[in-house]
Amino acid sequence: MDTTTITEPAGKRARNSSVILTDRLCEKRVKFYDRKCPGLYVSITAAGVATFSFKFTDRETGKQRTGWLGVHNPETFTVEDARSKVYGLKGMGGDAMAETFRDRKAQQAKRGKTVHEIIEERIEWMKTPVRKPDGEMRPRIETWENVASHLRRFISPPLGKKIASEVTKHDIATLSNDIVAGKLGVPSVANARHMRRAASGLFNWAAEAGRDYVTASPCVNLPKLDPEHPRTRVLSEDEIRIFWHGLDRDDMPWDGRTRLALKFELVTMLRSGELLAAHRDELFDLDGEFPRFDVPLKRVKKRRVIQQPLSDLAVEIIKEALRGSNKQYVFASPFSDKPMNRTAMATALRGTKVKGKVTTPGICALLGLNPFTPHDLRRTAATLAGDLGCDDAAIAKCLDHAASRKQEQIVPSVPGKVYNHSTRMKEKRAVLDGIAVELRRIIREPTVEQSDVGLRLVA
Repeated sequence: MDTTTITEPAGKRARNSSVILTDRLCEKRVKFYDRKCPGLYVSITAAGVATFSFKFTDRETGKQRTGWLGVHNPETFTVEDARSKVYGLKGMGGDAMAETFRDRKAQQAKRGKTVHEIIEERIEWMKTPVRKPDGEMRPRIETWENVASHLRRFISPPLGKKIASEVTKHDIATLSNDIVAGKLGVPSVANARHMRRAASGLFNWAAEAGRDYVTASPCVNLPKLDPEHPRTRVLSEDEIRIFWHGLDRDDMPWDGRTRLALKFELVTMLRSGELLAAHRDELFDLDGEFPRFDVPLKRVKKRRVIQQPLSDLAVEIIKEALRGSNKQYVFASPFSDKPMNRTAMATALRGTKVKGKVTTPGICALLGLNPFTPHDLRRTAATLAGDLGCDDAAIAKCLDHAASRKQEQIVPSVPGKVYNHSTRMKEKRAVLDGIAVELRRIIREPTVEQSDVGLRLVA
């Protein structure tokens, strides 16, 4: 910013006079008054944010007042822009100018909100129930808990006390770099990406008409993050065999339905959040020729109903989970007739720790397997289907993934998206039945001895 025409007001301490430096003094704002345009001044924070304001006398009260003009931006709001704004206000006359600043006072109060304040307000907005397309009342943003976690974990601690309108692109970029470098925990490009997505949503929401907490989002033109390395963990046949029979052990420290749910994910290729809340009413034709599981859209990542065919192996798992139980949920919590927490399977695989000390060992450790996640079971099943020669488009349908661009060319985009709602049940059933046959072949073969953990699993 060009400050050659801005000077301190008369009576202020001379530029070269000495003072006793303190940390508090370093945090104070510095004001410079403009010699060209009396009343105009810029206030610069320790972080380098420059804000233009204008002092004038309110004729109605006879008191001196201050009006906020805007934040300096070398591209959108320069010194000359601020001067022009003041000249225009002066030309309106004293009464009109006072009235204009009265209206802007409320707007300025909004822009005085801290980042922490708008974070909490946005969280309340996200979790407010609204009516969804299926007629149910659910939170406006159904993933609000994840977004709230990212806002509170990554953004609120370093930026929470800062005035939201003073947050700059540099602040977001610095925070992103700190997360990647591990200064705020474990180094993670994924967490930096989560932070940026949450921050962008927050500031775009804060800039919407009616809120006007900020004039524009600072989350624009940020440096690109390094690409994340996708997970490639796929269980080998030996690992599948050890895992499957290990889940049947009576001495496992994890609930039986949790272990059955892990098997069910491998057999059906469904996501944890989709299958763990499986209800009796969502199961059809279990004893018939075409059994299936209908997952309602509220549990599906893409917010669309999934009709998943069930192989004979999947039906066996469901019947075992329901055996001797009058609960309505297939994989009900051992403590109530409610679904297990969506993290139950992941926790069972990795185990639990308190203050870094293992309290309950995970299934992977107990069976001597390299660590993997429930999502890796989906990838393993998809790989088995690929090795069997199944069509990629049918495998994608089983995973509830969008078809690739090459596959989309088969059907024109408008008919495919608007008119063609086929669930491809025949193709999906062929894939899932093939996986079931392959899994039965694998688990019937003899298992290997796990000498390092003292386990011998017999098929």
